[in-house]
Amino acid sequence: MARFGLPALLCTLAVLSAALLAAELKSKSCSEVRRLYVSKGFNKNDAPLHEINGDHLKICPQGSTCCSQEMEEKYSLQSKDDFKSVVSEQCNHLQAVFASRYKKFDEFFKELLENAEKSLNDMFVKTYGHLYMQNSELFKDLFVELKRYYVVGNVNLEEMLNDFWARLLERMFRLVNSQYHFTDEYLECVSKYTEQLKPFGDVPRKLKLQVTRAFVAARTFAQGLAVAGDVVSKVSVVNPTAQCTHALLKMIYCSHCRGLVTVKPCYNYCSNIMRGCLANQGDLDFEWNNFIDAMLMVAERLEGPFNIESVMDPIDVKISDAIMNMQDNSVQVSQKVTDVKEKLKQAKKFWSSLPSNVCNDERMAAGNGNEDDCWNGKGKSRYLFAVTGNGLANQGNNPEVQVDTSKPDILILRQIMALRVMTSKMKNAYNGNDVDFFDISDESSGEGSGSGCEYQQCPSEFDYNATDHAGKSANEKADSAGVRPGAQAYLLTVFCILFLVMQREWR
Repeated sequence: MARFGLPALLCTLAVLSAALLAAELKSKSCSEVRRLYVSKGFNKNDAPLHEINGDHLKICPQGSTCCSQEMEEKYSLQSKDDFKSVVSEQCNHLQAVFASRYKKFDEFFKELLENAEKSLNDMFVKTYGHLYMQNSELFKDLFVELKRYYVVGNVNLEEMLNDFWARLLERMFRLVNSQYHFTDEYLECVSKYTEQLKPFGDVPRKLKLQVTRAFVAARTFAQGLAVAGDVVSKVSVVNPTAQCTHALLKMIYCSHCRGLVTVKPCYNYCSNIMRGCLANQGDLDFEWNNFIDAMLMVAERLEGPFNIESVMDPIDVKISDAIMNMQDNSVQVSQKVTDVKEKLKQAKKFWSSLPSNVCNDERMAAGNGNEDDCWNGKGKSRYLFAVTGNGLANQGNNPEVQVDTSKPDILILRQIMALRVMTSKMKNAYNGNDVDFFDISDESSGEGSGSGCEYQQCPSEFDYNATDHAGKSANEKADSAGVRPGAQAYLLTVFCILFLVMQREWR
């Protein structure tokens, strides 16, 4: 028995050793890591079949690893691209919202001007015929200047309207005194005293007030949408620092080097890295929120601070049908536009929420409820550090990303200034004050480029509509649906007043 015992024991040990060796080799296989590495377009020869010594690794944890030096270098570049892609997706969505709303608002306002001009021309030709046609350039010039103000901005509305009334007075003075001949000097003298003589009553003063408020608000709102899109476009192009890139590599791909290909980064771990990498973007939030609030204020103004009915009351029955047709058309257009006010509200706190939104992407981190079975930068375990605050000043204690808090990003500072200036313009527009648009392109970019093109040549990018207030009746909602009735009221005021004046004097 003793003679047979030793060989049997040795045989048993050999079998057990072989089984243990096979199990060990299986646990150290890097086949899945290699498969995923190759699936990204990398060379399979970079990836070992089994774990190797990781002393060559510079960022990922050393020890037994499935990553070669080449893999770590390529993963570093890939993690940088992954980060830029996810941030870009978040920002592109917001930019698209502003782009579509600018486009619709811009198209609406230009179409409204064109339709209003055509309506006035058709009505006056039908009513006054040759007499109007002899003086039609006066009204054409008015629309040219209104369009130029909206598109370009370098028109003094008050001076332009004063000139219009002065020219109208000269024409009418000749018509009602056709039996006399007046020199140009005499007529110029008459026009100079338009305000003192007040031949049109209080109409010119009210007209200036209404037109200025309407056009300033409309142009400022359109410019605000353009500036918002411009800011998002510039800020969405992120260039991670070396420290951020190292943190991204460690978070996204170093788990692969440990063979943990299905384990995602812990949510709080991701949050700290994103707040470090997006520290400068976080500093936009305060001014951005002020800007959005100002946009909402102007949107409220555009919904119709002047009731359409108050404009329609004194209008002669001869043009009431035309006015109603224009109003009905504007309501139909309004119903087709999207909910800009809700979109603006949703855009608040975008920059402070960006790190969290990036980490909510399943490609970047595990969910909040998976705190124990996630990658914490070293292994599969709970992440123990607290999440830092947003913005550059809060990154001094960030445990994952080294951030130089003494050097704010110049591009971000420029966008903060652009938002601050545009916010001031919108507050002026809300209060009914004229706005200087001469420097709008310089402010929006900090480099004199604005949105990258001359405003009148830009592709239509941005749209507008205002949602209803809760609790409004159906009739109130129809009257205040979007910007159109309010803005149209101002334009109809111009046309109706002109009609009444001409009707009384040319009859």
